[in-house]
Amino acid sequence: MSTLHVLSHSPFGDERLSSCLRVIGAADALLLSGDAVYALQPGTAPFDTLAARRVKLFALAEDLQARAVEVPHWAEAIDYPAFVELSIHHDKVNSWL
Repeated sequence: MSTLHVLSHSPFGDERLSSCLRVIGAADALLLSGDAVYALQPGTAPFDTLAARRVKLFALAEDLQARAVEVPHWAEAIDYPAFVELSIHHDKVNSWL
């Protein structure tokens, strides 16, 4: 059983990203949206943590562009139709509100 974990809050304001990474499974994926894409800024602790974990990582292209954040080679920028496909592909979707 796989879960798509969706984060939309800045990784610098609370512990949602850390909490998510503690429970994410091998078959799961992580989607960053909104201010959560700031986790992909090189040289930051969240970036280093994500790079080391090598989870299946996606980020909404629209949010990356709006915040001038580039997607690293180990993550994938996706649009909203691809987000829907990810949601369908996984058994559950967990939004970290």
